[in-house]
Amino acid sequence: MESEATRSELSPARAQEAWHARLLSVLAARKEPIISFGVILAAWQVASFFLPPYLVPGVGAILAAFIEIVASLTLLGDVLTTMGRIFLGLVLAFITGTILGVFMGFTETVEKYTLPVLHFIMGIPALSWVVFAIIWFSHVETRIAFILLAGCLPNYALIIHDGIKSISKEYLDMLRALRPTRKQLFSKLILPGMIPAVLTSWKVNLGLAARVVIVAELVGATRGVGNKLLLAQELFEMPKAIAWTLVLVTFLLISQFVILFLEHKLLRWRPAKQGGMAT
Repeated sequence: MESEATRSELSPARAQEAWHARLLSVLAARKEPIISFGVILAAWQVASFFLPPYLVPGVGAILAAFIEIVASLTLLGDVLTTMGRIFLGLVLAFITGTILGVFMGFTETVEKYTLPVLHFIMGIPALSWVVFAIIWFSHVETRIAFILLAGCLPNYALIIHDGIKSISKEYLDMLRALRPTRKQLFSKLILPGMIPAVLTSWKVNLGLAARVVIVAELVGATRGVGNKLLLAQELFEMPKAIAWTLVLVTFLLISQFVILFLEHKLLRWRPAKQGGMAT
């Protein structure tokens, strides 16, 4: 039998081997995206040998600018400012859109009068909302909040509305036969039916909100990723422009992973996805 001392000496080595094996299995499962991004990086680096740095900078220059942003509290503060604006605007749009979506889902009259207006609003470009906000509001933060509200509220309302409409009528009739209270009806059927729509609405609106905020920050904002992108454009600093974009994308991907984690936890009752179609 191994002594306790021998076991304690081997356990760190075994733990390290297990960690390496787990890492290799994760990389093997994600080999397709790794290969895809590897090819893109290689092609970009080759192109940087033949084109001016202000057009296609090398991967090393972009990485150095990325590290500079992440390592600097001042520069990282601009990213956090943009993310704060995104989440504040999304929360306002989510609360308003959810209330509107619930009313549309349960009241046919509200649905008939509101749906056409929401579809009309969704057809208005984000740049138009920026122009409207500049004319109507003098405060930068008010402009950004308004633009986000106008851009994201229709998505929230329509997705929540569709989520409520997708609740099975058979389940609703069956539950009503048991004469539940309104609280029981909401907690046992309506809320579980809405959760997938709520999570989907957040996944859809995260990317939309980031694009809207960047456009809004290009006009009048003194802090934020949009302002830094404008400065990089004026100075022809392509590495910094790409690095600022990558930092923002990184934060958005982290936010998406959080939503996916919540989706996994909250929707464990759903059956696992089946394999793809046979070829």
